[in-house]
Amino acid sequence: MIRLDQEQFETLVAEALEGLPENFLQMLDNVAVVVEYWPDRETMSLAGINSRYALLGFYHGVPQTVRSHNYGNIAPDKISIYQHPIEAQCETADDVYALVGRVVRHEIAHHFGIDDDRLREIGAY
Repeated sequence: MIRLDQEQFETLVAEALEGLPENFLQMLDNVAVVVEYWPDRETMSLAGINSRYALLGFYHGVPQTVRSHNYGNIAPDKISIYQHPIEAQCETADDVYALVGRVVRHEIAHHFGIDDDRLREIGAY
């Protein structure tokens, strides 16, 4: 396990976002990506997860594929990236960098309406 300070970890998340193709970034204009140390109980329950070490990120929002024409004046969607569970799975800073990138892309996929079954199907897990 490795520990980074929060600023270092947030930099890794920012780099993962900056590495996305421009057309994807433009479609994330109403999505807040935040770093949290741990998932809260409510989020763990929503995810069907019992161990706080098992949840690395979570998309809170309405996927673009299910939004109707009435979607508007809604608080931004939120993607939470959980620092301590990610660090617990990593040995080096390079491991953290790679896992953060994977988790960020995974949660953004949920924003675009791609569910876990489809992510498994395309080998993104």
